Amino acid sequence: MPRARAGSARTRKRKRLQAATKGYRGARSKQTKTMMPAVTRAGVYAYRDRRARKRDFRSLWITRITAACRARGVSYSQFICGLKRASVALNRKMLSELAIHDEAAFEKVVALATR
Repeated sequence: MPRARAGSARTRKRKRLQAATKGYRGARSKQTKTMMPAVTRAGVYAYRDRRARKRDFRSLWITRITAACRARGVSYSQFICGLKRASVALNRKMLSELAIHDEAAFEKVVALATR
């Protein structure tokens, strides 16, 4: 009886790898041996950076709020502390949107926090 080879299963696996590495440069998109670690590494980066993106955005919001607060003569930490004391439940994303797009509303929030 002849030896059984991977056959269609191997082809399917290679096709799946080729689809995943479409657009990669050089051998990473052509050779099966280099495709496999490229796909694995890309998955690791994607997993890691989905979490890093959340940190990056929070940092951006805080920077925007800080700049808006300093323009009104109050520090970021005093502003956040004042908001907590006043029981204002606005998150940093919404505060930064207010600071950029609706300065009058942000002014009122700052006044509320510095009472």
